[in-house]
Amino acid sequence: MKKMFSKGLIVSSALLLLISCKKEEPVAAAIDVNQIKEEIQAKENEFADTYNAGVMKNIGYFADDAITFPQNNQPVTGKEAIIQYLKSHIDTISKGNKISFTTAEVFVAKDGEQVVEIGNYKVVDSTQVLVNSGNYMTLFVKKDGKYYSLRDMSASELPNK
Repeated sequence: MKKMFSKGLIVSSALLLLISCKKEEPVAAAIDVNQIKEEIQAKENEFADTYNAGVMKNIGYFADDAITFPQNNQPVTGKEAIIQYLKSHIDTISKGNKISFTTAEVFVAKDGEQVVEIGNYKVVDSTQVLVNSGNYMTLFVKKDGKYYSLRDMSASELPNK
């Protein structure tokens, strides 16, 4: 009986030891939210500079399967379709005007692979008079070490804009 009790105690102890051993999880790389915010702001600045130059081209802003939700229009799907949409509206929207974007906040996924940006935009004419302003949200995804816009939408703060 003592022998059975001893074996049971040993087996129970071994099982308890195995169950209580916690497998160490790999430590995730620290995410620098400020650095990501600066990276996203740089993308917005490049987009504004390209748009303000009156030349809409592929600058690596949109993901291939991006969807943009323009104000007072149907969604535009796909990078090439978005570029064509912007090209077709560049004269009516930006002629003599300049747009700027300000990244207000970024919400970064734990793995850093997705970022939601909340920002605002301003459009001014050649005399710096405000023509339009509003807010936007963009979902960025990381691919090959760079962020690309996957979804975006904006809302004007001014009536009928």
